[in-house]
Amino acid sequence: MARAQARLTVLSGPSGVGKGTVVAEVRRRHPAVWVSVSVTTRKPRPGEVDGEHYWFVDDEHFDWLIAQDGLLEWAEFAGNRYGTPAGPVREQLAAGSPALLEIELQGARQVRARAPEAQLVFLAPPSWSELVSRLAGRGTEHPEVQERRLALAQAELDAAGEFDVVVVNDDVARAADELVGLLTAPPPAGS
Repeated sequence: MARAQARLTVLSGPSGVGKGTVVAEVRRRHPAVWVSVSVTTRKPRPGEVDGEHYWFVDDEHFDWLIAQDGLLEWAEFAGNRYGTPAGPVREQLAAGSPALLEIELQGARQVRARAPEAQLVFLAPPSWSELVSRLAGRGTEHPEVQERRLALAQAELDAAGEFDVVVVNDDVARAADELVGLLTAPPPAGS
């Protein structure tokens, strides 16, 4: 029996929708699922661990990664840069295992251009008011940063149609299980 093709799945959605929370639940409930750790020039938030939540790097190192074609995708968001190290993703797929990326819309579009076979999953909030409440509830950003995030979130919600699947984050455990189901489903015929 032939082994199923390893699949690259991208999870994206607006800031505050709960991507990190859903991915943490995937890791908790389904520890065998491999999740890529992004690099960022952003400073760690309280409780974030280097190499677990992100690889925290300076601008010079990030520039080096770009120059070496070491990033599958990268984007600037809220004054910081984020990217997906390409090597670990390629190794995971070459081993025949699915890979999950948690990235922003701009990065998802780059992955779609570079890897059209990738499955793009959009994580949507149950409602706009819930998203606004989640962003305000973080309490980690200045009001002007929150306003920029809300404007960007609206543009990101408008892009949901570019994705293969939309998962509504109305219940974290259910959304995590749905995402794992998508990760392990065989690609559609013709992929």
